[in-house]
Amino acid sequence: MLKIAMLSTGEEVLHGDIVDTNAAWLSQLFFESGYSLTKRSTVGDEKSSLVEELVMLSFNSDIVIVNGGLGPTSDDLSAEAAALAAETDLVECSEWVERLKAFFAARGVNMPASNMKQAMLPRGSTMVDNPVGTACGFKVTINDCCFYFTPGVPSEFKRMIESEILPDMRKHFPIESGMDCSKLHTFGTSESALSDKLDKVELPEGYFLGYRSYIPYIEVKLFGPKGDVDRRVKLLQIIYKLIAEHVVSVDESMQQHVAHLMLEKKLSISTAEQSTHGSLSKWLHFDEAAAQFCGHGWVLSSQVDVGQEEGDSLAAAFALAAAFALAGATKEKCGTDLSIVTGHVSDSTFSVAIASKEGEWGQTLTFGRKYSRDDQTLVITTVAADMLRRYFAGQAMFPTYSSLKRVKEMFVPQSAIQG
Repeated sequence: MLKIAMLSTGEEVLHGDIVDTNAAWLSQLFFESGYSLTKRSTVGDEKSSLVEELVMLSFNSDIVIVNGGLGPTSDDLSAEAAALAAETDLVECSEWVERLKAFFAARGVNMPASNMKQAMLPRGSTMVDNPVGTACGFKVTINDCCFYFTPGVPSEFKRMIESEILPDMRKHFPIESGMDCSKLHTFGTSESALSDKLDKVELPEGYFLGYRSYIPYIEVKLFGPKGDVDRRVKLLQIIYKLIAEHVVSVDESMQQHVAHLMLEKKLSISTAEQSTHGSLSKWLHFDEAAAQFCGHGWVLSSQVDVGQEEGDSLAAAFALAAAFALAGATKEKCGTDLSIVTGHVSDSTFSVAIASKEGEWGQTLTFGRKYSRDDQTLVITTVAADMLRRYFAGQAMFPTYSSLKRVKEMFVPQSAIQG
């Protein structure tokens, strides 16, 4: 089995000042490309630690992707550490010197002397092109292990991986076998509830399930041998039926799926938001093509009175009635086919409503656990988007949510509204 590792460098990554999104992106891309990572590690900007980690990885890996440390400043040590680990010296790459000069000349500025450091590569290494930045990537062998050195800037890193490094890997390390993965994105359930339903599924040899939980979703991942499409699809259908109530998309994000439904249905949508602070509108504008169906919208302060009667024993009923009234008024005033409303949060309780030509659906829900303000906004946004998705798909509008308690739900047909 091909052993592939990634080494992220930099104090800011090691100490959590920035999130290592490059590592997550590379892990997913490599898995989908048939080159699964077997190890990920992080080291700071200390030369001896970096050299030690490079040597250790060279003895235990076939390929290592090193990310970061190719800049012009004194704490950018990757090239120097690579030369020490390979027991060689640094030499000037004349091709990159010319590229640097052209880079700065095109911008009408003089090249700082410190940038010459970026053209110093370990002797015997091969340049890996970076068409969008000043950091020169390079490929070098250390103890029979192939190292690819890349800059930390995400746009440069991703461009180099996709256009330079993956093609080179395919040329020198052809894939013998690999795994495919299908993903079912779920909302409103828990890992334990999903596991209880799916543990009974007997998977063929070579297949297994994985779970990934992040607010507000849980991904159910079906892994199987690469190319075994027919059997994987059949297994996916079995799994889907067992958890269908909470599946919001398959092999694409919920936002992508809702965008496709918006394009298919071609219904205009307006919004009025109190508890989501504009997050719902931004969510619906995710896809540029689908965004054409987004009509006017309002973001209202939680202090705006739209009918809530806090402290009254009938507060939930009043809150839902207010959401219904706002949904109907928004749809009428904006002249759209649909409207979606998120009422403000009071004592961990909120209302969401959707108005359509058939009538209005609304529900009042209470959080069953403590959330930060941002996470509350994300969950309420997803509840509202899920109502839209369910409307488009003709599904039941009021599913069971594990972390939300439904206080009230109601459907008011259009005939009752007009009457």
